[in-house]
Amino acid sequence: MVKIGNRLIGDKHPCYITFEIGPTHNGLESAKRLIKYAADAGADAVKFQILDTDRLVANKKQLFSYHVLKNRATGELEPVEEPLYDILKRRALSDSDWCILKKYTDELGLAFFSTVAFEEEVQLLEKIHCDSIKIASADVNHFPLIRRAAKTGMCIQLDTGMASIGEIEAAVDIILSEGNENIIIHQCPSGYPARLESINLKIIPTLKRLFPYPVAFSDHTPGCDMDIAAVALGANLVEKTITEDRMTRSVEHVMSLEPDEMRSFVRTIRDLEIALGSERRVLHLAEKIKRNAIRRSVFIKNPVKAGTKLKDCIVDFRRPGYGVTPDQYETFIDAIIKVDCEEGYMLSIGDLA
Repeated sequence: MVKIGNRLIGDKHPCYITFEIGPTHNGLESAKRLIKYAADAGADAVKFQILDTDRLVANKKQLFSYHVLKNRATGELEPVEEPLYDILKRRALSDSDWCILKKYTDELGLAFFSTVAFEEEVQLLEKIHCDSIKIASADVNHFPLIRRAAKTGMCIQLDTGMASIGEIEAAVDIILSEGNENIIIHQCPSGYPARLESINLKIIPTLKRLFPYPVAFSDHTPGCDMDIAAVALGANLVEKTITEDRMTRSVEHVMSLEPDEMRSFVRTIRDLEIALGSERRVLHLAEKIKRNAIRRSVFIKNPVKAGTKLKDCIVDFRRPGYGVTPDQYETFIDAIIKVDCEEGYMLSIGDLA
């Protein structure tokens, strides 16, 4: 279990809902609008991606493939390929912009998370009092970066897409070596959107058995079906990308939630948590009352006189179950009936001696 702000994340606590904004905003004002949508929907946190694109991408012509939504009505997708540099450059903001967004997030009562690519960006997150640092799947073996992030003492969220269990263990060991036990491990499928074959939701219980930390699901699929399944399998946090318009021709918009879907997404997760209930069989008062109405009682089929043994009576088992129940009938079969009973009389325990 870890704590972010005043919220505990882990088993027996509500699922923590993070809305990812990093890849889908198109500037400061767009980012602020998406933060407001997230707050209004009831999310717990928003997440961004702080990247020095010119430093990170060596080959500015390196191509990246993804899909965009071609037809909203049919859901038809269109493959797109463009330089990775151009994609990441659209997400770039200045240090002062990040300060503004963190302050605005605080004002709306949300936690602020961010992925980083370089140690200097970790320093920026320290400066603006970020709530949690995320390590991208591609950097699961970037020990210098992980070590620097861990030294902050912040909660470290570790994406594990395409990583082996051994690589996850090694990254966790680096975090622990810096005295930081505030760790969340993400199951993060690859692809934009992710192929069904790559989602592998069954790894969530496995990660929970292998590691004593909360496990999260970073969703790269449209809708909320996979998030519902992930929470049902034990995910303690879900991360879902949001957008102002899913038709935007850029990466990750295709599987993102639009403003009118965000509140429903949060409500669906909350409803699911209620419906999941408890691992124990717990009967509520309303259920006990209802079950008695549909269960059966002992009814006297022919009139009998007081002093008659129950086993000598002709009985029927009928609804409701407010009288002597069928299982009690066998227990009290040798009991004496203390009252005169008319035909159709429902026998109660107090009638027996």
